[in-house]
Amino acid sequence: MSAAEEVLPQRVSRVLLPWLVAVAFFMQSLDTTILNTAVPGIARALGVAPLSMKAVLATYTLSLAVFIPVSGWMANRFGTRRVFAVAIGLFTAGSLLCGLARNIHLLVAFRVLQGCGGAMMVPVGRLTLVRAFGKSELVRAMSFVAVPSLLGPLLGPLAGGLITGLAHWSVIFFINVPIGIAGLYLVERYLPDYREAHTPPLDLAGLVLFGSGIALLSYVLEVFGEHRLSGSSVTALLALSLALLAGYGLHASRALHPLLNLTLFRIRTFRAAVSGGFFTRISISGIPFLLPLLFQVGLDYTPIQSGLIMMSQAFAAMGLKVIVPRILARFGYRAVLVSNTVMLGVLILLFATIGAATPVWLIVLQVSAFGLFSSIQYTSMNTLAYADVSGVAASDASTIASTGQQLSISFAVAVASLVTALFVPDRFRTAPGELLHGIHEALLVLGAATIVSTLVFRSLERGDGSAVSRHREAPGGR
Repeated sequence: MSAAEEVLPQRVSRVLLPWLVAVAFFMQSLDTTILNTAVPGIARALGVAPLSMKAVLATYTLSLAVFIPVSGWMANRFGTRRVFAVAIGLFTAGSLLCGLARNIHLLVAFRVLQGCGGAMMVPVGRLTLVRAFGKSELVRAMSFVAVPSLLGPLLGPLAGGLITGLAHWSVIFFINVPIGIAGLYLVERYLPDYREAHTPPLDLAGLVLFGSGIALLSYVLEVFGEHRLSGSSVTALLALSLALLAGYGLHASRALHPLLNLTLFRIRTFRAAVSGGFFTRISISGIPFLLPLLFQVGLDYTPIQSGLIMMSQAFAAMGLKVIVPRILARFGYRAVLVSNTVMLGVLILLFATIGAATPVWLIVLQVSAFGLFSSIQYTSMNTLAYADVSGVAASDASTIASTGQQLSISFAVAVASLVTALFVPDRFRTAPGELLHGIHEALLVLGAATIVSTLVFRSLERGDGSAVSRHREAPGGR
């Protein structure tokens, strides 16, 4: 093979790689939200109570939380191409089987299979980008693939409602099949294959401690406030989950090759990106849950009207992605993250002013502004995590970053609903005006919490992250 023939596939791979990872991210993020509006229709079709469908939603989230940590080890051991292909294959097969399921027990089981595939797609895809692109190009690549993560939660509720209203509920799962088949072809043909020459044995003890602790904590947050479990039972489960996670922390400090390399938190930029991102996302990611509730219950908008308003956030986020790298190169990570987090908090506080007299154009403007600043926030946090991480530790960093991100998003809805319930204790018999007031109060709490999370980013120094924010055109930088 000639030199020209060798270079061409590499160039094609670098062009198609962000698209391939973006499609996988979109499939994963869309699936976490598209079922929400379809729950009543699916429950009727399967002959179960709507509340019983919560297991279908929760098992997918739990699968992600449990299996994400092992994805980095698998990529190092078997190669990014093989693991990414297996991830898409499992997700696609799980989607097909979910669509064919005719009882809730099979549907729950197949959602676990889906979650196993989804758990590997995001961290392995991000790891491939980190290894394929230089640090000066990483911000641009991450900016591109972050768009589907914003689109999925916004388009999911609207898409789920339209599909169940116009077609059979199984179409929700079947639409993943052709996308997955195309993804498998592109992975085999164009995805780079990175692997470590020597991979340590899997930390099984760490997997059991961390996986069971996270799964139990996620379950506690899901059922918190319900009457199925007594307060003492919830407290006991919470204490057990925290004990398991503390046990993992102790184990990781002594293990030679722990499942999650917690020593990475000694790196200032990594610590700020992951911990700051975790606390910030808990507030920010609860907004896509609260705003539709505000629009549909408080303002009596239809689900389609609410979905169209929420889509303005995604369009605004996509429009700004192309200039986020220049913003970071000009002002630096510390200034951008501190100021941007404050702005997001202020925008969430302003959502609490929306009422029946608020014109639609002003609501769209507020939602669009939130999308703009969210775009800057996610790209900044996602890329800062790799600023000072060596290539050898990239897999560990990707695993921890993906785990923290997924957990924060999972916890966000639980926290948002819990805060709202504090102000609306009897949500079934409360008048719309009182419910609107409760949502406003919850938005004020989340906005204030977002501003407080700025403290984490203040630990950064002025030049932190310059390795990834510097443009290739000006390698000297500042």
